[in-house]
Amino acid sequence: MKFLSTPPQKFTLPKRIARLGALATNLWWAWHPEAARLFGRLDYDLWEQLGHNPIRLLREIDSARLSLIAKDQDYLASYDEVFEKYDSYFQKETWAQKELPEIKDSIAYFSMEYGLHETLPIYSGGLGVLAGDHLKESSDLGLPLIAVGFMYAQGYFSQRISEDGWQEALNKQLTFEDLPVALVTKNNQPVTVEIKFPDRTLSAQIWEVRVGRVPLYLLDSNVPSNSEYDRQLTARLYWSDLDRRIMQEILLGIGGVRALRALGYAPAAWHMNEGHAAFLTLERARELVAEGFAFADAAQRNRAQNIFTTHTPVPAGNDEFPLWLVDKYLANYWGELGLTREEFVQVAAHQQPHGETYSMPILALKLSAKSNGVSALHGEVAREMWSFLWKDQAVKDVPIDHVTNGVHTRNWLARRFNPLLEKYLGADWYERLDERALMEKIDSIPNAELWNLHLHLKRKLAFYLRERVRERWTHGGFHPVQVVSSGVLINPYALTIGFARRFATYKRASLVLSDVERLIQIINRPNLPVQIIFAGKAHPADDPGKQLIQKVYRTVKQAETGGRLVFIEDYDMNLARYLVQGVDVWLNTPRRPYEASGTSGMKAAINGALNFSVLDGWWREAYDGQNGWSIGRDQAYESPEIQDAADAEDLYQTLENEIIPMYYDHDAKEMSQAWIARMKSAMKTVIPQFSTRRMLKQYIEKFYIPAVKSKS
Repeated sequence: MKFLSTPPQKFTLPKRIARLGALATNLWWAWHPEAARLFGRLDYDLWEQLGHNPIRLLREIDSARLSLIAKDQDYLASYDEVFEKYDSYFQKETWAQKELPEIKDSIAYFSMEYGLHETLPIYSGGLGVLAGDHLKESSDLGLPLIAVGFMYAQGYFSQRISEDGWQEALNKQLTFEDLPVALVTKNNQPVTVEIKFPDRTLSAQIWEVRVGRVPLYLLDSNVPSNSEYDRQLTARLYWSDLDRRIMQEILLGIGGVRALRALGYAPAAWHMNEGHAAFLTLERARELVAEGFAFADAAQRNRAQNIFTTHTPVPAGNDEFPLWLVDKYLANYWGELGLTREEFVQVAAHQQPHGETYSMPILALKLSAKSNGVSALHGEVAREMWSFLWKDQAVKDVPIDHVTNGVHTRNWLARRFNPLLEKYLGADWYERLDERALMEKIDSIPNAELWNLHLHLKRKLAFYLRERVRERWTHGGFHPVQVVSSGVLINPYALTIGFARRFATYKRASLVLSDVERLIQIINRPNLPVQIIFAGKAHPADDPGKQLIQKVYRTVKQAETGGRLVFIEDYDMNLARYLVQGVDVWLNTPRRPYEASGTSGMKAAINGALNFSVLDGWWREAYDGQNGWSIGRDQAYESPEIQDAADAEDLYQTLENEIIPMYYDHDAKEMSQAWIARMKSAMKTVIPQFSTRRMLKQYIEKFYIPAVKSKS
């Protein structure tokens, strides 16, 4: 019987532009700016008001406006051009079809979150945005990827900052009819999967999102057969309640495998994006145990197809569960594996000072043939961190590889850069973006053209921030000091530094505030102004992270800053685009070596921004002395306090003596030639080497092809 994903969206559109309805339901438009502009041109004010949601736009726009635009020859020319690209995208032979004939079966990719677009808020931060970029690049290359995650009924929280700087989390129910999701059905009934807990059965239905060529299947526990408690299981990301957390991970891993089986998939490789999905390794083994294999044999037969990517050395990012929770939710499962409780626990046991736990990363590492960190340094850290699992091997020989993260270039590059790069690199530059030799042609771009484009993006950022402030001000409940603190005084011609990321304590958002008096002197130098824009969320249960936001915000509010320190609330993918495209410098201050990779600095660099970062994660590989600046040294320190003091001093000195003087070293044309040379160097080094194009090809070569061959 055929499975259907029937979009609930129905639009009344003039025949000449009727295909806008189909475009709205495939997120291909989200990484093709010319397609997004088709929606924006229908009604720019409504497009902004609706947060760039094309489904709501097509439903709510005035029919007279649609009739008028259906006769606008200029619009229709753009419409035809976009759909010519759209049709070509799906009809042409892909890179994977040409280069990877051996990959005939699907590659399954599991992640707790996916950052695809701000209108589908099923992501919390970098892990999800990386997963979204992974799907987009898979679509571009034509890799037969299928993805599994959750359809969070409330998305991730919206952030409000009180007058005192305290983060408030606002949760609201998503309206699925307004989103590019479709319920998967069979015989007009939802396709569901079941998980049997010792005391009850949990059911979940499946939603599908089309990400170009890639289907993303999202599990949803909000079905009538579940209790009210269980219906809330997929309401939010990352419940701090351990009961719900383990239930989510059981549903993702075990339920995700069952969902793909119910949909008729037999993947050749199973890629876990972090340990949250590690239960899939047990479910795949259970399938073979049901056929008569012993668990050890079943696990060994499956290992070669299992791939595990670890993203952080920080304990909070590596989920472990107390054994009483394992008993509570999996007591009837180890029998299906042919194991005793003790044998089941030993598969993922981790002896901690407070007792034995069930570790999701250990489960993934032990039952996967291929594992990796997300930068060269993180690979070293991960091998050291998990070396106790391989006691008979030297740390350097621990079987954890690395694939440094990348970013999806089309998704994060400012729209106006494409014609500039086509002009000087060739019309096919995007198809060749991982060719380093081609990127050398960036030097041929006239400095004035590059700088004028950069100034345009800075003005665009300043305008956007002012409009955000205007919107909050008109809704009330916004103190005048908060208006200033939110960027209303931003100067598009001043040196602008961006710091935007999740507010975890190891990221040291307040490092630049270590000496507030010194910083105030720096940002207020006559004729050499400096602006710093902060943005980011802390997990609702992370009080130290929220206290860090409060500390930053209280400094931002001080009158002495002159409005040059700014905190923008409710950081999301839309704000991220404006920031990475519109700042001059991207600041990153993690406590080395806890930044496994980081990707926001890559997004800034492809737009010509210069990174000013600790030599951790990806920047340790990218920094060459000419494409940005470093903070601190590539070394271990005696203590966190010594490291913080050394890094803060280096930060201030580099800012005072190198960055500010170079930016304001203007010639007669109001440009800094040295600064523009660094912009070009950043683009030349980062575009080819830190793209998801390079990243995904490495995953294919190192992991996917070996997994496929092992299956055959």
